[in-house]
Amino acid sequence: MSLHPTLQPYADAWTHSIEAISELVLPLVEADWNRRTPCPGWSVRDIVSHVIGLDCEMYGDPRPIHTLPRDLYHVTNDIQRYMEMQVDVRRHHTAPEMTSELEYTVIRRNRQLRNESRQPTTMVRGPLGTELTLEESMRKHAFNVWAHEQDLRAALGRPGNLDSPGAHIARDVLLAELPAVVAEKADAPRSSAVVIDVHGPIEFLRTIRVDIQGRGTLETAPALGPAAAFTLDWETFVRLACGRVTAEAAADRVKAEGEPELTAAILRNFAVTR
Repeated sequence: MSLHPTLQPYADAWTHSIEAISELVLPLVEADWNRRTPCPGWSVRDIVSHVIGLDCEMYGDPRPIHTLPRDLYHVTNDIQRYMEMQVDVRRHHTAPEMTSELEYTVIRRNRQLRNESRQPTTMVRGPLGTELTLEESMRKHAFNVWAHEQDLRAALGRPGNLDSPGAHIARDVLLAELPAVVAEKADAPRSSAVVIDVHGPIEFLRTIRVDIQGRGTLETAPALGPAAAFTLDWETFVRLACGRVTAEAAADRVKAEGEPELTAAILRNFAVTR
């Protein structure tokens, strides 16, 4: 195994999630592929198409040459148009075509990971011509595939893997975005603190502190007298942070304390994926 030790946890998380996705969709009848998922505008088939497309691009395949229809209401910006291409090109594929391509893609990616010898700091291509390190690319990919596994589980009524390797990576990815949510998007007062207390399969308590310059930082130490505090379960945290549910729809599962305008602003901006 030539994979750098820093990258191994991301490869392991991807493997765990992609195998779970394969197991979920292999027995599905054709009608099940059309079920709606928590992802706006996407069916089970669309989610699997997206995952296949992500891995094909990680492998190095060229992107499909395809013109999107003009009536896709859920596509509103460049990143969504970019992601939709791999989805729409497979929108009329049959169940056997989908499972066969998924299996073939997983085989190729497993082979690629076995032979991966690049350093974590190697720069690689990202969406829309961006560049990022191989480590960041693999971290984001492991998170994305786990999040979409959860989308499929929600659509198919098959909950599980909320504490899998991908879940732990998701925790770190989502928490890293919270300082910007609190300090910038919600405009929390300077020299204040906001506490997030999450329970369930994955538990943590984190404090976002806003300094005198208005910059937010994430800390593990609890805060006395925070400006706002939130208590919620892990699944709700994920669904809010991934934009799968609105703050209003999740109100009965979130305990919010503090100044009402601040707590509302934080929950309104909680979604960090687009």
